Amino acid sequence: MPPLGPLRPSPLVEQAAARIEEQITAGHWPVGGKLPGEVALAKELGVGRSTVREALRALAGAGMVQSRQGSGVFVTADRPTGDWATRLRRAELAHVYEVRTMVEVQAARLAAVRRTDADLGAVDAALAARLAAGTADDATFVDADIALHTAVVAAAHNPVLDDLFAQFAPVLREHLVALVGLLGLRSGDPNHGYDAHADLVEALRRGDAEDAGRVLAAELEATRSRLLDT
Repeated sequence: MPPLGPLRPSPLVEQAAARIEEQITAGHWPVGGKLPGEVALAKELGVGRSTVREALRALAGAGMVQSRQGSGVFVTADRPTGDWATRLRRAELAHVYEVRTMVEVQAARLAAVRRTDADLGAVDAALAARLAAGTADDATFVDADIALHTAVVAAAHNPVLDDLFAQFAPVLREHLVALVGLLGLRSGDPNHGYDAHADLVEALRRGDAEDAGRVLAAELEATRSRLLDT
């Protein structure tokens, strides 16, 4: 194995993590194998043990290594896997939409059964805000649309679904602001999709879980299909 070599003065933790990652990716420390101890790594890199410790913590966050109490640090992947938010940012929007559909359709079904009067008030207000945003720019319209979907998910009263959608929302906004113009979604109708969203809200009001899920699934699938056609 080639020597790691001393590091140049600069952000040492980032350099140390990058150098160790290079060795793992190159196969010098294979998946399942144990890394040298902190003392040995610090000596080879020419840094203190605290720097090595922080570098290993960063690599653990990237899913590449794992510390095992009393045994040392082991390689778990030869490429950084990233966290959930990072994966979402890198994913194709069509793939995000597939997962979004699974999350939101079930949330809509639950919301139809669990919604309170306060939830219905919030959803009605969000639908009205979405309609009003029809005269605004694309970014404002997308924000209003996402706010309505957020209100529907919140009406399901499931904190895990809330957290999942909160992870999707920034990715959706980033892409949809650009794609609304690219796909011409509002060229003929500034309030694109209003009828479907109004039908969804009405299904929630009736407590009709099946219809709520059906309406939302159809609306999301229509957008996903247009993404695939671009």
